[in-house]
Amino acid sequence: MAVQPLRVAFAGTPEFAATALRAILDAGFQVPLVLTQPDRPAGRGMKLSPSAVKALAIAHGMTVAQPSSLRLDGKYPDEAETGRQALRQAAPDVLVVAAYGLILPQWVLDLPRLGCLNIHASLLPRWRGAAPIHRAIEAGDTETGITVMQMDAGLDTGDMLATGREAIRTDDTTASLHDRLALLGGRMIVAALRQAAEAGRALATPQPTEGICYAHKIEKAESAVDWALPAAVIERRIRAFDPFPGASFQCDGEVVKLWQARALPLTSPATPGTVLRADAQGLHVACGAGALELLQLQRPGGKRLRALAFVQAHQGLAGQVLPGPAGARA
Repeated sequence: MAVQPLRVAFAGTPEFAATALRAILDAGFQVPLVLTQPDRPAGRGMKLSPSAVKALAIAHGMTVAQPSSLRLDGKYPDEAETGRQALRQAAPDVLVVAAYGLILPQWVLDLPRLGCLNIHASLLPRWRGAAPIHRAIEAGDTETGITVMQMDAGLDTGDMLATGREAIRTDDTTASLHDRLALLGGRMIVAALRQAAEAGRALATPQPTEGICYAHKIEKAESAVDWALPAAVIERRIRAFDPFPGASFQCDGEVVKLWQARALPLTSPATPGTVLRADAQGLHVACGAGALELLQLQRPGGKRLRALAFVQAHQGLAGQVLPGPAGARA
């Protein structure tokens, strides 16, 4: 008996989601409707710009809906009702969700025959929540991955259809790890959809009850470097906050972005924030444990620079004590 092709509605917004949508389209699934967030101001001109998902959908001539909310009893009930009518008209067998950015009320979860499947960028139940890639790098995890999950009313608590693992490299930033996980997520959702089509239902198992932790949203205030932390912790945070919000510190009255650094041993005690050296051989700053070699920096309005160019523009750095978060502006 031939397997009936699934009608796959899709909900997502940024590039991570666009990668998954592209994989679903390339695999030949019917996508009668794409949900994405409303256009946002972007760029220096702050012009309204479509999301990565909308741009891809429009390029493929797909139907797009952009409600500000899907809660019928919320702030935008008319937009939510429009979204509901669009979903009903699309009559999807399943709704795939990837970094959509809106809460799905129960009526959405119940509408597709096979429910809603989420592509989550961690090995659940570790790093449930908004920023799993950032927090995995920040915590020093050596491995993460993708979980394809049957969505329920909880925060990333649904049963799991599949997991795929991805090593976290010692030089990974959120940007580099994001790109690999996006590709993995695309491959995994296609496999999960094919399996669901063959079985006639989504085959899922409950999440483990141990190892639960939450990846809280990244706040811009977290960008300020706290020199009192161990150098290894600061180095991980620099990578975790690349590209957003970027690590930053104050130097000579400027807020400087710090994009790349390396943790070093500290041979003699020094006040955290002390510039130990600033010359052609490197730019080193004392930390709460160890020292940090600053490798790539960015002055306000400028480009990313290697440390030597930064040192040449800031004479007399050696011996200064750089302020911590209380004296820095994020």
